[in-house]
Amino acid sequence: MLKSVEITRRQSEIRQALAGLVGKEKPTDDEVRSLEALDLEFRQNETRYRAALICEDTERREAGAELETRSSKEWADLMAGFELRQVAFALDEGRALSGKTAEIVTELRNAGGFRGIPVPWGALEQRAGETIASGTPEAVQTRPIIDRLFPDSVASRMGAQMISIDSGAVEWPVTTSAVTAGWADGELGTVAGPTAYATTDRPLHPNNNLGVQMRISRKALKQSGDALEQAVRRDMAGAMGAAMDKAVFLGTGANGQPLGVITGAATYGITSTAIGAMASWAVFRAAVTRFMVANAASGPDAVRLLLRPEIWNVMDNVMLTSTAVSEWDRMIANIPASAIAMTTNALAAPAGSPLASNALLTTAAGGVAPIFIGAWGAVDVIRDPFTDAQSGGLRITALATMDLTVARPAQLEILTGLRLS
Repeated sequence: MLKSVEITRRQSEIRQALAGLVGKEKPTDDEVRSLEALDLEFRQNETRYRAALICEDTERREAGAELETRSSKEWADLMAGFELRQVAFALDEGRALSGKTAEIVTELRNAGGFRGIPVPWGALEQRAGETIASGTPEAVQTRPIIDRLFPDSVASRMGAQMISIDSGAVEWPVTTSAVTAGWADGELGTVAGPTAYATTDRPLHPNNNLGVQMRISRKALKQSGDALEQAVRRDMAGAMGAAMDKAVFLGTGANGQPLGVITGAATYGITSTAIGAMASWAVFRAAVTRFMVANAASGPDAVRLLLRPEIWNVMDNVMLTSTAVSEWDRMIANIPASAIAMTTNALAAPAGSPLASNALLTTAAGGVAPIFIGAWGAVDVIRDPFTDAQSGGLRITALATMDLTVARPAQLEILTGLRLS
């Protein structure tokens, strides 16, 4: 029973006892002392009651917060127990799945659309406390293994939002009309007339399939044990992440690739500004100012910047006259370093004479991501039983269906012709 309820009941008992004592015209000495004691207890209980309500309100809030996040916590715990090595052994030996892995695969299979064993995207993330590996270790040695070199994912750092889609196409209606306000001219004047509410759909279609093939030798399957878990997950996640990052920005829209935001700037309606000058803070400051004037960003700290390392090399080498402050120092004083992503995978190499590069600026306006990446279902892992049959190895193919779109082109801007000299 709650403490506040107990106190409330005791207060009712005290009021009932006081009512009987107060009605007497000539109470005895014992009754007078009882009146004083009950009155003192009643006043003390009022203070205790208020304190109990405060404590119980805090407990209710904590319990409510736990209930709100319980489902996500349970899913995270379930995902942490997914084992990719069970998938490899199931494809190679027909071994039955068990535990959390079997539960997740069953749930994904109920959604349909998988020829092989479905693997959730969450299972490809790097997990704390595990060895990062791309190969498999020898059983007689215990030593760290150097992971294959994959570029870090920059799509998420640029504010892209990944959306899980069960099936079919998904459209994002974006408001394109401009509602205007106006003052009435005079006592009998009219205000601005109604404006039609118009939207433009930004669709995501399951037309683009990304795949990676992995070859696991029989020795690795028999010898490595748990190390196979990290090897498969890291290689698969790294290869698909690198290909996805490149497609998000440089996808050609042909040969099965989605249309990237830089390659398809004209299609998406993204502003592309030709600089034709050496990279400097003044150039990026002007782009940030255009964002702010267009109400896409509230300040420079709300802007994310994607550029190549060559731009950093140039800007950090140019010092202001008679100072030790470089152009790069000026920029990170306004745009946080955590909001700047440098990549050689998502931006084309400098070209032309003199050499020039491109850069991309994004911002999340009103909580709306600048780029939406749709992923249909889970990663479909399929076995090829013939290619490596003679050696007893396992050849698997991981397939993922993905697409991307831009919701509001005003949240992106491309700078071209940033010269390196």
